[in-house]
Amino acid sequence: MNDWVIGVDLGRTKIAIGLIDLQNRIVARSRLATQSEDGPSAVIERIAQSVAELSTQLPDGATIAALGICSPGPVDHIAGLILEPHEMEGLHNSPLRDLLSIRLGIPVSIDHDAKSAALGEYHYGAGQGNRAMVYIVIGTGVGAAIVVDGEVFRGVHNLAGEVGHITINRDGALCACGSRGCVETYMSGPWLARRYAHRRLRADSTYASDQAATGEQITRMAQQGEPLAIQVLEEAGSALGVAIASMAMIMDIDRYVIGGSVAKAGELLLAPARRSMVDYSFRSISSHIQVVASSMSDDAPILGCGWQARAALRSL
Repeated sequence: MNDWVIGVDLGRTKIAIGLIDLQNRIVARSRLATQSEDGPSAVIERIAQSVAELSTQLPDGATIAALGICSPGPVDHIAGLILEPHEMEGLHNSPLRDLLSIRLGIPVSIDHDAKSAALGEYHYGAGQGNRAMVYIVIGTGVGAAIVVDGEVFRGVHNLAGEVGHITINRDGALCACGSRGCVETYMSGPWLARRYAHRRLRADSTYASDQAATGEQITRMAQQGEPLAIQVLEEAGSALGVAIASMAMIMDIDRYVIGGSVAKAGELLLAPARRSMVDYSFRSISSHIQVVASSMSDDAPILGCGWQARAALRSL
């Protein structure tokens, strides 16, 4: 653990990079545009330049020993590949791990961004002190990562955690995945917008599509007391509670940490989740469930990548 490392959160539009010290603190940062359309070589070169700049913040005699990077999925963490992330076509099937390792001359690990964020929360944030934890990220989509005894539980095909496509209403709205009534159709940012627009149209037939609010705007309106926005978030929270109850009944895990942009709604989302989960799980299980907001926000994936980097060093 006595090594400085770098954590890289590769997103669709931005790359957030952090220099992590021996106490697992982010002591210097940089942020740059992803520009995935330029291809892997250009992206890697921009990351390498940023790492070089951050290296100037190292104390005398210290070096960067390893780097961890995460990306929207799907990601093959064993082969070190970014596969086919949505809206990042220029990076499809890129051997990003090995290309970065060769360019920087240090070990590099790579994983899915939700899994990295889960590791950050488990080791340094809201999951500390728990043997097991589920991290649920709610943003453009809904996903989850499961951490048990400090390691990600991946399932047989590295697909564990697709909570966004658990069906909670067989007669519900048609999801982009082809199923109906998925968890995602209740709480992802785009679906919050659809549900709010539907309620507004029922209340006001003059409401125009060009007035449509985003998920972020709906959260702000709810925080300001707007009734329809509150209703939409309560419905989303209730659906989240059903999903958590289902996971708890299957996995017997108590701690659920909620992150992502939609989770910034806080108790407007989490309070109805806590209420509804009681109705969909045994009392002996629901009495132990803890649903809390992420304590780290955007730092979780960076610190999780740092943990991965240290794990890569230990495996040498």
